Amino acid sequence: MSDFYQNGVVTVLHRLGQPNTEQLEDELERYAKTTPIALVLPSLYAELERPALKRIVEILSEVRYINEIVISLDQASALEFRLAKQFFSQLPQRVRVVWNDGTRIQALLNTLVSHEIDIGHQGKGRGCWTAYGYVLARGQSQVIALHDCDIVSYDRQYLARLCYPVANPNLAYEFCKGYYSRVTDRMHGRVTRLFITPLIRSLQLLVGPHPLLSFLDSFRYPLAGEFAMVRDLAWINRIPGDWGLEIGMLAEVYRNCALRRICQADIADAYEHKHQTLSTHNPDAGLLKMCVDITKSLFRNLASEGLVLSESTLKTLRATYLQAAQEAISRYENDAAINSLRFDRHEERRAVEVFLRGMTLATDSFLGDPLGVPMISNWSRVTHAVPDIFHRLMDAVEQDHAWDPTAETRQPLS
Repeated sequence: MSDFYQNGVVTVLHRLGQPNTEQLEDELERYAKTTPIALVLPSLYAELERPALKRIVEILSEVRYINEIVISLDQASALEFRLAKQFFSQLPQRVRVVWNDGTRIQALLNTLVSHEIDIGHQGKGRGCWTAYGYVLARGQSQVIALHDCDIVSYDRQYLARLCYPVANPNLAYEFCKGYYSRVTDRMHGRVTRLFITPLIRSLQLLVGPHPLLSFLDSFRYPLAGEFAMVRDLAWINRIPGDWGLEIGMLAEVYRNCALRRICQADIADAYEHKHQTLSTHNPDAGLLKMCVDITKSLFRNLASEGLVLSESTLKTLRATYLQAAQEAISRYENDAAINSLRFDRHEERRAVEVFLRGMTLATDSFLGDPLGVPMISNWSRVTHAVPDIFHRLMDAVEQDHAWDPTAETRQPLS
């Protein structure tokens, strides 16, 4: 984005002037000697057969400032795990694939459950958490970066601009959130544009100024899946195990990190990845499920900050949100017009109706159970409950890594 406006309480690091990716990479190579960087990639096996991840691996093969890459692999059989190891073996960095469905990792998770440790449900949140644990166990990286594996428009600048604010000791940031413009021939990012931002601002209108709401409203793309952080945050942050991951993660950063150590960085001219369906009538899929999980995460984090969310307040919130979302549609329609972008007002309204339905479901769930499903325990608690867990986790990952894939007859992915 071309402006240099600083909005809210979180520092914004813009993309200004000419592209400088090579300069950033040169500096990162120097910083990485004393501040090694780990990259975590949460991935389903199905991603390996799509063009996006193949391009990501090709680009990462040329990145020299990354110390280690940890792929957290979900929904993979034994054969698929071994094929995944082959797929990622072309990377020159130290690479490990954490097989979350494997018997060794599953045995570790069962051990944690027996010690009354909350491990959440299988999914991206747990997968990221397990990968963080492995990075912490090795103790060889000081910065942990994460991004998704479905970024169709992936470019070297994405990772460089994401890592730089945390890896550069002169800037002294502990957490950097990526943001970008979600535009092709039309505007994307409906959940951010038409749901989370109008919802946060509606809450501010109803309950008045609140530090956590102001913090969340300061992020230009609060639902972005790209961020980098110091290893200490991976040690103490709890992680949601559902679509509330991004909001829950920001809430944990808010509690555990000084505001002056938090920033957001513009990492791309444009960003394109796999789009979720609306899933109008299925609360367990698509954007409807995302909306439900995000809303519950937001409500529960606000409640934990001492904000009283009564039934009457939450009922009023629906009407306030609907008005705010309708006004947002008009603004974005005008924005699309001046940029000659396609804009389907009917589809935008349908999205708002789905989000309103999700809010209703989330409200009922929150009022019935304000605590909900516990967040995944942080690694500080885990290591106190099971002191040798890091040794066991490293051993499980390394034993899986040593499994020879050449015995299989199926041809590897190209």
